[in-house]
Amino acid sequence: MAYLRGQRVGHSAGAQGRLVDLSRAPAGLASRLGLPRRGLVRAGLALLAGLLPLAACGPSEPPAPEPPRPVRAVTVQASEGGETITLTGQIEAVEQVALAFRVGGRMVERLVNVGDQVRAGQVIARLEDDTPRDALRAARAAVAASRATLMQARNHYDRQNQLLRSGFTTRANYDDAVRRLQAAQSQLDANLAQQSTAETNLTYATLVADSGGVVTARGAEPGEVVTPGRMIVEVAREGGRDAVFDVPSRIMENTPPDPEVRVALAANPGVTALGRVREISPQADPVTRTFRVRVGLIAPPETMRLGSTINGTIHLGGLAGIEVPATALTRSGDGPAVWVVDRNTGTVSLRPVEVARFDAVRAIIGGGLQPGEAVVTAGVQTLRPGQKVRLLDGAPGSTS
Repeated sequence: MAYLRGQRVGHSAGAQGRLVDLSRAPAGLASRLGLPRRGLVRAGLALLAGLLPLAACGPSEPPAPEPPRPVRAVTVQASEGGETITLTGQIEAVEQVALAFRVGGRMVERLVNVGDQVRAGQVIARLEDDTPRDALRAARAAVAASRATLMQARNHYDRQNQLLRSGFTTRANYDDAVRRLQAAQSQLDANLAQQSTAETNLTYATLVADSGGVVTARGAEPGEVVTPGRMIVEVAREGGRDAVFDVPSRIMENTPPDPEVRVALAANPGVTALGRVREISPQADPVTRTFRVRVGLIAPPETMRLGSTINGTIHLGGLAGIEVPATALTRSGDGPAVWVVDRNTGTVSLRPVEVARFDAVRAIIGGGLQPGEAVVTAGVQTLRPGQKVRLLDGAPGSTS
């Protein structure tokens, strides 16, 4: 005999605990269902088996709360705009000259070396002076001979002038005396010029510093035969120091007029000096495509020696706003947006922003954010509004 215990399913009402004897069901019921009495019993059993799981299930339990999603965030601050550029250069003298002989010859002596201090009028080097001294002696001898010839020509002119006045000579003889006197005078003048040249060439055999400074390089050694103009020593003159940089064209285009440059020693960043751009090369280097820029230093410390490696810092103007990493940007509709963390509730909200400028690393937000707010920088693609988050690495304002 099969029994069916009535159960309350959903909101349907029924008598609980009522037993139905299907074997005593009216015969008309089986005939109306098109089943024999035995089939009706089987149908009841099947219905009972389907209802038993429902009876076993109690009231449904609420789902477990989702744990906070870990994200990385930064606390944004307002920036004055632009970017700070740092370039590497070196210290050079404002004036650096190469001292050289004006005449050629064999150098027999060099009296200074690299690093030596020199003063104006100090002898730097000497050439072998036998040849210019011989040339000077020959020029002086020629001058002496010219003076004697001139004296003889002047005496002859005086005699012819007196004889012409007395009528004892011809006009032709007088004119010839005048020509001899003029030729002798011209020859003396030429020989005097040659003597002056020989004297000057002799002085050129001695190289003298024209101003004070320090020797920074040497170009020839004693015993070498040097040509006119070849650098013997290089002297950095006294009177100031420059910071010299090779600047890319992109920075040149964005640099404001008359910028202030902060210079610090690379080996000791605590040693600093300020400077102003003094000279800009009008043509880029054909290899590096950079421009040589000289910055005149204002009262540089003594530790900024010539040749020292330095770092120069300059601030390029730009748009003011709030700087965020480029990874913080996402989209909200048709515009950019960022996820902002509410520190009180530990939830995030998607906020549209205005991007003033951006690149592959960072973005300048012109509107939509306030300084001090926390912006998600990693994990922005998996967030939804109102979601609980947990800031990693102990970020400011982290919540759990």
